[in-house]
Amino acid sequence: MDAEIIELDPDRLPAVVDLCRRALDLPEDAAEAPAILDTLTTRAAADRPVLLIGAVRGPELVGVLVGSTSQRDPRLGHVDLVAVAPGERRRGVGRALLAEAERRLAGLGAAELLLAGNPPHYAWPGIDVRYTPAVCAALRLGYRQDRTAWNMTADLSDGSPALRSTEAAERRLAGQGVTVRRAEPADLAALAAFARATFGGTWDGELAGSVGRPDAGAHLAERDGEILGFAAYGSSRPSWFGPMGTAPAAEGSGIGGVLLRRCLRDQAVAGIGAAQIGWVGPVPFYSGSAGARIERVFFLYRKAIGGHPVG
Repeated sequence: MDAEIIELDPDRLPAVVDLCRRALDLPEDAAEAPAILDTLTTRAAADRPVLLIGAVRGPELVGVLVGSTSQRDPRLGHVDLVAVAPGERRRGVGRALLAEAERRLAGLGAAELLLAGNPPHYAWPGIDVRYTPAVCAALRLGYRQDRTAWNMTADLSDGSPALRSTEAAERRLAGQGVTVRRAEPADLAALAAFARATFGGTWDGELAGSVGRPDAGAHLAERDGEILGFAAYGSSRPSWFGPMGTAPAAEGSGIGGVLLRRCLRDQAVAGIGAAQIGWVGPVPFYSGSAGARIERVFFLYRKAIGGHPVG
């Protein structure tokens, strides 16, 4: 491998975006390369260390890797993106980038490296199985498969069940004292507190990436000022939906379906033809509420890179 591995300055991001447009084989990923890089680098750097390295041959950028450490557990490093120019594959570029990422993230205190999304700023749960060369590379480099995740796709074309009206359901909820409305920036603190207290995890960070941002948004349900549920979209990528959650006491009320379809309607109005419901848990709910189908499947990998593996 005759390319040199270097740290990339932020002013090289346009070249990184151009490379990803060419190197991400799935059209839905290549089309959102600018948003993906913005999420994984500029936005993520606000709350965690971000690693941006490239493989260069002279002035030409032939490969790139974005990595980071976990906001919640600095012993965990993440590879958030690897892209190698199509004409440079099977020449050791990806292997060299991963080796350098392992070295640098171990230097930041990481004991394990995950080939998996690092919420709240991520672009994929893991490696899409259709990126088969990446799966093969992970196995060759000693990574072990940890989990499997999947996305569901909601068709947003005219006549789709994902876009059916919510008016009757909203009238019924109003009769029960429940108001459903678009979330505004002034709602963010209460939404984040509700998400942390009810669900834990990093949904509060994902909500901060949705409420009030271009190509993103959220809707909420409340009664007497008490939040009962929320749904958001666009936090990681414009075409992606989530997170969403309903208070346990309000489950089965129909709030979730209303919030989901309100968000999907926003995405359709923005010109998105199909929404990705990321890192899905309740498959039957999304199938019934929006006619969504399981489509993208991801393998998540991990490898000890220093010290002892994190239990």
